[in-house]
Amino acid sequence: MRASLNRLLRGHGFDAALFESAGALLQHDKFHTAICIVLDIDLGGKSGIDVRRSLTEQGVTAPVIYITGNDSPANRAAALGSGCLAYLTKPFTAESLIGSIERAGIS
Repeated sequence: MRASLNRLLRGHGFDAALFESAGALLQHDKFHTAICIVLDIDLGGKSGIDVRRSLTEQGVTAPVIYITGNDSPANRAAALGSGCLAYLTKPFTAESLIGSIERAGIS
């Protein structure tokens, strides 16, 4: 999924930084250059929503777009409650992701 997202984003002119784990993302120190952050709800044992909370506690203000293959009312409510810019369920269209990122750049 990461490789596909990377190709899609770069193909639309975005400079993407991809991370292999939630821990690697949380150690990143250049969020001030981010248009937005795309987070999966399920990060292999860690919740993308929890990662978003940790980023907020670190002072990261970049908008978040959640993606998930595990849509549920609870996940959707938690994601929307965290103040996300978009909540996309897999499979989502390239246009829905790119449109969400473009909206983040306008905000």
